[in-house]
Amino acid sequence: MDLITAIVESNDPAGAKAANKSGPEADSIFFTSRRDAGTIEEKAQEVAEGVVQVLCLSKSGSGFIINRKEGYVVTNYHVIEQERDISLMIYVKEKKGLRKEKVSDVRIVAFNPFFDLALLKIENPQKVPLRETYLGDYDRVKIGDPVFAIGNPLGLDRTVSDGIVSNRSRALGGKLSIQTTAAINPGNSGGPLFNNRGEVIGVTSSKIMGGESLGFAIPIHYVKDFLRNRAAFAFDKDNPNTGFRYLKPPPKRLKDKK
Repeated sequence: MDLITAIVESNDPAGAKAANKSGPEADSIFFTSRRDAGTIEEKAQEVAEGVVQVLCLSKSGSGFIINRKEGYVVTNYHVIEQERDISLMIYVKEKKGLRKEKVSDVRIVAFNPFFDLALLKIENPQKVPLRETYLGDYDRVKIGDPVFAIGNPLGLDRTVSDGIVSNRSRALGGKLSIQTTAAINPGNSGGPLFNNRGEVIGVTSSKIMGGESLGFAIPIHYVKDFLRNRAAFAFDKDNPNTGFRYLKPPPKRLKDKK
């Protein structure tokens, strides 16, 4: 499949079919669905509002909304690592395209450095027009499946890249990753990897520098486990004795950042 790059600014395609929405399950905060398959263009337009840009003082990345009523957003841990001033750029669909709106009232709820995942919360979600994404089923992911990523590589917001799943269980850093030919670059980190149903099947996190079509995403079942057990990874900025201080990044990551 050829790589495409586009800026998503159009409205939902006419006749887009509704998802069979389910969830959230007990004590969970995310939703799943079985959506109809479609073209990359159709699905990118359908899910565009669910993807956000994560803005920090020293860096930026991507993320996606998993619960609009509660204001929960998933991103990579390395995007918000050692950051305390975090804001989000959300995109609201209008007749002429997507309107940007910056949200500054954002806090860290939980993070897991080993799996490179973080959960953020918009404090007053009812004041912001949010749209949630739906999480897919890792067991249904197959090699050769068409996928696409939406993110903000190198600051180019609303960029879409497509490809296929080239390996569904690549061993990297002591855990499994989805390998994809979709272009993943700095700024994509924390954004969603969608299947052709518009369901999130992974969180884009890394690529092999110097290689082409070698991007990686955190599989969605790791994300679901993190969200179900978020209390174990809770971040409390006011309590120095909370467990988050003992969840150190793997040595390799510390080495890479020197």
